[in-house]
Amino acid sequence: MPGFTVAIVGRPNVGKSTFFNRLLEERKAIVEDMPGVTRDRQYGVSEWNGKYFNVIDTGGFVPGGTEAFEKEIRQQVMIAVEEANAIVFMVDAATGITDFDNTMADILRKSTKPVFLTVNKVDNSKRLLEAAEFYSLGFDKIFFLSSISGSGTGELLDEIAELIPPEPEEVIGELPKFAIIGQPNVGKSSLLNALVGTERTIVSDIAGTTRDTIHTHYKLFQKEFILIDTAGIRRKAKVQEDLEFFSVIRAIKAVDEADVCLLLIDAEKGIGQQDLNIFSLASKKGKGMVLLVNKWDLVERETNTARDYEKELRSRLAPFNDVPIIFISVKEKTRIFKVIESALEVYENRQRKVPTSRLNDVMLKAIESYHPPVVRGNSIKVKYITQLPTVVPSFAFFCNYPDDIKTPYRNYLENKLRENFNYRGVPIRIFFRKK
Repeated sequence: MPGFTVAIVGRPNVGKSTFFNRLLEERKAIVEDMPGVTRDRQYGVSEWNGKYFNVIDTGGFVPGGTEAFEKEIRQQVMIAVEEANAIVFMVDAATGITDFDNTMADILRKSTKPVFLTVNKVDNSKRLLEAAEFYSLGFDKIFFLSSISGSGTGELLDEIAELIPPEPEEVIGELPKFAIIGQPNVGKSSLLNALVGTERTIVSDIAGTTRDTIHTHYKLFQKEFILIDTAGIRRKAKVQEDLEFFSVIRAIKAVDEADVCLLLIDAEKGIGQQDLNIFSLASKKGKGMVLLVNKWDLVERETNTARDYEKELRSRLAPFNDVPIIFISVKEKTRIFKVIESALEVYENRQRKVPTSRLNDVMLKAIESYHPPVVRGNSIKVKYITQLPTVVPSFAFFCNYPDDIKTPYRNYLENKLRENFNYRGVPIRIFFRKK
């Protein structure tokens, strides 16, 4: 099932990016006190009360006349209304209601989607009194908060979390779904065509749930699965913002739907920040990953070119770098069937359930040979390990001081799980619980 998507809309400089950063608990958006600094795409995954959802920060500034400016904002809001499951409409208590706010409110009131009117910069009681004027915009749900300090954000997130359905259990017998993702012009559609190729008689096109993702049923050589071809994820500087915003939402939905993501990069350009963002987004969502280096036929090669290239890629992907990396040429049809084999293998790895007795046998020995560090004089003892019944491979380690186990030791345990149980290409989640 595609995930739940929340779009943050509003005119420039009301604090959308600051709020976005708070939801993601990281400084991902560039925040400056001037309109229009949200240039690059902004999307991520947030979690509240055990529920995960996609967050999109819309930006919405176009240099030039007011008409172009207003048109651009209107387009982004229209797309958000159409594509997202809920809208956070942000306004600014410091400046009060503006014409842009009124224009946006007119559009949003016609929507059937839940709209949360969020009055930002309410950081003292005087501001709270002044902010009462926003009730005149006519929305049922209104929240007063401060993005910078975080006060008031909990109430808004509680309301959003209420709307998110619980994650469905995996349906046994469903076909594996592979999404082809990556920036534009890396060869996504060409890969799809090369895979289904001349054998198209055995392939049926299934109407995609979205206009920009094409679902193709593949049934050849005793293999059967669904391929999802997505629109490219572009950088905003190179394309009109509304088109960028549109393709980002679509691509995120495709990732949500997939079991395994095939991330294509261009061999000549290498892996860029944008590719790493896409990789990180998909792995945060617990999707299986296969990295495909396309246009390998165009690279000048010496004896160790592929080995050195792969080493560099793995260092950029760290800490989650236990993924298949395949050097392909879609044009020459080189190693493209290895792509399918790897994707199916990663899909199998993602389904892997380890018997509890074997899990404890192996992992308790690994803990015995390298104990968790002593914290505040407490020696940490792990008593028991079990795999949780979740779609993404998740393991609970029961111990006496769960909060004292730090990242390096968590990484050690993850590496031991990978070493012993083959979770190649699959993100692993580890939880420490009180025994």
